[in-house]
Amino acid sequence: MSLQHGGPFWYTEAQHFRDGEKHRTLLAIVRKACRDQLRGREDSLVDDLSHRSAMEHYLTTYGEPELPPSWLMVESLTLGQLTSLVQNLARISNVKRIARPLGLAAPVLSSWLRTYVRVRNICAHHGRLWNVGLGVYPAIPKPSTIKWLGDTEVLTAVPDRRKRLYPVLASLQSVLVVVSPRSSWAQRLSDLLDKHPDVPLRGMGIPADWRDDTFWASRLTPTAKGQ
Repeated sequence: MSLQHGGPFWYTEAQHFRDGEKHRTLLAIVRKACRDQLRGREDSLVDDLSHRSAMEHYLTTYGEPELPPSWLMVESLTLGQLTSLVQNLARISNVKRIARPLGLAAPVLSSWLRTYVRVRNICAHHGRLWNVGLGVYPAIPKPSTIKWLGDTEVLTAVPDRRKRLYPVLASLQSVLVVVSPRSSWAQRLSDLLDKHPDVPLRGMGIPADWRDDTFWASRLTPTAKGQ
């Protein structure tokens, strides 16, 4: 967005957003984050070992513009607020540009973000996640544009599997392949499931042979794949 629209403060301009009220809410959120950062700085001054964050550096070094550049603004948002920002962009072409590096179409990105907000909220409130329908679930991407399950029909092979946790896990791994290629998340997921063998995979919509799919197998150790 910064490259396309004249610099890092594009988000302060209402023309880039569909809903003016939501845009004003975004700016209020960022202003509050700035105030909270400066308020926290007063407490940290007594600790010689504390390190200034990038946000604090900007706020205490530059007098203007009032608000931070967009890459700092984004870091101050919750997942829900970030999702709202993307969904409120006025031009679908901008959403496409955001989605393209992930290999996703704009509607798929929006679907995944909504699903992640739902999952995050369940976890944050200590809700039950493993064996419930989520209410929202990620759209299925075209495998030709993104790293995806080798068995493209596995999500439709069993009724309601698409509405369970498994497609969310697959979508998270697909994103990680792009943004964190060395991530060990898939291995840690495998280890977690092994640690709790009493939790049925079926309740999560996970196939019994899920580790055999090339999508996961390439990220697992030989021991994990052979289990």
